[in-house]
Amino acid sequence: MPGRGVRHKNDDRIGFPFFVAIILALLYAKNGRMGLAMNDLERQLEKQRAVLLKEIGSVGDFRRGSITATSGKCGKPSCHCAKPGGAGHGPNFRLTRKVQGRTVTETFASSGALRKAQREVAEFHHFQEMCEQVVVVSEQLCSARPIDDSLSSQEKKRRKRSSGKSNGK
Repeated sequence: MPGRGVRHKNDDRIGFPFFVAIILALLYAKNGRMGLAMNDLERQLEKQRAVLLKEIGSVGDFRRGSITATSGKCGKPSCHCAKPGGAGHGPNFRLTRKVQGRTVTETFASSGALRKAQREVAEFHHFQEMCEQVVVVSEQLCSARPIDDSLSSQEKKRRKRSSGKSNGK
């Protein structure tokens, strides 16, 4: 694909269990338990989160940024690119990313270095997808867990806020 930057391919890596968990959580939120015990749903979501976290632990080397191709004319009057209809030089591939609020551009010395960077950028996009999935499952798990309305001993000991009035002693 000369002349094109590396784009993140949005393939479906979420899978069937993810959608089942979403549907079950929505059914519970709408209609109550619907025959599925809450602790079963919690166990299923915890298991799903553990699988995702394990997968995140196996991520390879990655780096953020995007790879783009550029081409241009060098400006030398004797060069073939300066002639009418000259194709220009390139494509030249560059990795562009933000570092401390500034745009940093890196060029590649060889096609091997370019391929390595393409793999690393693709792995970063995969890492981001997995992190988003963990967030979604964690939010579902938070919604699925029961609310504990009982006060802890520390909360019971906490004094009520003073109204500013004295007891008239």
